[in-house]
Amino acid sequence: MHLILILVAMLLAAPAQAQTPPTEAERNGYGGLHAAAVRGDVAEIRRLIAAGANPNARDGAQRTPVHVAAYFSRIEAMQALVAGGGDINALEHRKYDVVTIASVKDDEATLKAALALNANARAITSPYDGTALIAAAHLGHDGVVRQLIRAGAPLDHVNNLGWTALIEAVILGDGGRRHQETVRALVEAGARLDLADREGRTPLQHARSRGYADIARIIESKSAR
Repeated sequence: MHLILILVAMLLAAPAQAQTPPTEAERNGYGGLHAAAVRGDVAEIRRLIAAGANPNARDGAQRTPVHVAAYFSRIEAMQALVAGGGDINALEHRKYDVVTIASVKDDEATLKAALALNANARAITSPYDGTALIAAAHLGHDGVVRQLIRAGAPLDHVNNLGWTALIEAVILGDGGRRHQETVRALVEAGARLDLADREGRTPLQHARSRGYADIARIIESKSAR
């Protein structure tokens, strides 16, 4: 239990902030497609690509213009970049993709657009070898979680911390409405309830130990079927 408390404290201190949007200084230094992506300038994106600009060019953090467009919710820019050869599934320097970026931002519109562009909801991303579903469950982004489930995100993937999306929704959540709905979505989709963490504790045990009675009832209702 001591190890879990340490990991929880670390992740709560800097949850998805491992994702780093371009800073103001970086944005001011951008040119070409990265600058156009920040502005959402579709006409300029098309002009630059037609003139030979690389739609998969990287900035200092290995972000492509597609990543930048996703960070700033520039959906039409993202679509124009992909139409011009941009890789919707590219990973930046910390292994985040557009799906995970949108999921962590709780940006359902950008996520929906990315999935329509054939972004991979099953991709293994982040330094934790996780998924966008795990990241969204951690944060209680229930609408995002439901989108990802519909897109085929792996329900029971175990990251390098030994946690599934369901476990993270409990141990890194606040027990409130959005985390309850996240757990409900995962449980209704068929997430395994018996997958335990490295200390052998199941999602139900974690919910009970944290006093998350509503979440415990959701899990128990599925167990009783």
